[in-house]
Amino acid sequence: MRLLLVEDSLNLRESLRIGLTREGFSVDVAGDGRTGLDHARNNPYDVIVLDLMLPQLDGLGVLAGLRQGERRPHVLILTARDRVEDRVKGLNAGADDYLVKPFSFEELLARLHALVRRRYGETDTRVAVGELELDTVARRATHAGSALELTSREYQTLEYLTLRRGEIVSREEIEDHVYGVNKLPSSNAIDSTICILRSKLGDAGRRLIRTKRGQGYVLEEPAA
Repeated sequence: MRLLLVEDSLNLRESLRIGLTREGFSVDVAGDGRTGLDHARNNPYDVIVLDLMLPQLDGLGVLAGLRQGERRPHVLILTARDRVEDRVKGLNAGADDYLVKPFSFEELLARLHALVRRRYGETDTRVAVGELELDTVARRATHAGSALELTSREYQTLEYLTLRRGEIVSREEIEDHVYGVNKLPSSNAIDSTICILRSKLGDAGRRLIRTKRGQGYVLEEPAA
């Protein structure tokens, strides 16, 4: 899933970028509010992690700017402001969650997974489509009870298709959620990843992930 981290502390920003990338997020970063708002308005993020005390434009200003745009990602405020009135102000300004520094990385991760599930209308950490099952927290996939050995990029692609099961998903949408601002894929990267996923899914691969010519791909339970 694609995430934007808006944090002015270079050390914390880099530490979180590395940690969240290792956990399977495609992470973009911004060190000030104006850059963060620009990224948020021009990219389809699933979640934004937002500090309140930012240069150029503070976190509440970023939230106000998001309300005026078409893109409405979920927002988790991550800040040192721990007063009740600050929490109320942040949540009333449009944030979906609020976490105070210092914090546990495990708690941040759990909250982010919960926001992603909410964004895609999921209530469980496990998502099944036919004999395919994904554990979105452990980042494991199985098919017909057998574990699938997937690279990070392959898992991210399969997870996104699974969360949007039954919908036609364009190559551009997959690129937007698997690659970040500064990571442009090769022209056939998505097609190649889909081909590998189908191969690893065995005989059911082409029936589970179908091509919609000129539109993209759809993952859904194969017809009986």
